[in-house]
Amino acid sequence: MSLATRAIAEEQMDAEDLPADTYAAVLRDLARVNRVTLAARPTLSFFRRAAQGRNRLKLLDVGFGDGDMLRRIAGWAARRGLEVELVGVDLNPRSQAVAAAHTPAGLPIRYVTGDYADLARQGWDVIVSSLVAHHMSHGQLLAFLRFMEAEARVGWLVNDLHRHGFAYRGYPLLARAFGWHPVVRADGQLSIARSYRPAEWPPILAEAGVPGRVARVFPFRLCVERLR
Repeated sequence: MSLATRAIAEEQMDAEDLPADTYAAVLRDLARVNRVTLAARPTLSFFRRAAQGRNRLKLLDVGFGDGDMLRRIAGWAARRGLEVELVGVDLNPRSQAVAAAHTPAGLPIRYVTGDYADLARQGWDVIVSSLVAHHMSHGQLLAFLRFMEAEARVGWLVNDLHRHGFAYRGYPLLARAFGWHPVVRADGQLSIARSYRPAEWPPILAEAGVPGRVARVFPFRLCVERLR
């Protein structure tokens, strides 16, 4: 597959007829992928900067999946005595049950099934997403950027993949070595092909009318952030 332009094929995990047990296994292994690829690092770095000088933050995670990012944020905040209200929203109704089952009682996390747009005007300080932007159409991405800019009082972060040849060729070897689910193996490589390159983000931000900083983060993450 050529990486000169973004791939537009649909990923298997997005299929509505994917069995619930398969979907749960995919989310479990995606959380493992996130740990191995240090996916939480840029989000926690951004959250640390957003939290400076504050003792409380209300955060929305769009497309929470397994809920692993919210659990990492909750742990980070607890260790530093930061009061947080954490809400995750995901379009797939199967995500809520999986994430809830993997989340210890007592964490300040609430999972919601639905459209992020329905959560406007609820006083968000920070809005984040991880591995979501490449699933969106161009129009959906523009709308999402505008939503975050309008609703996030402190700032927002898009944590996504970098469409890079080394990552595209190397991911199948990594996935095979760790024995991840076949859907995760196939979708992971396709996700890389569907993601963006650094030079592609500024025109998107300009079209959305939204300021933002684009940063490459090791290994093969491409993040876009806005911190007021």
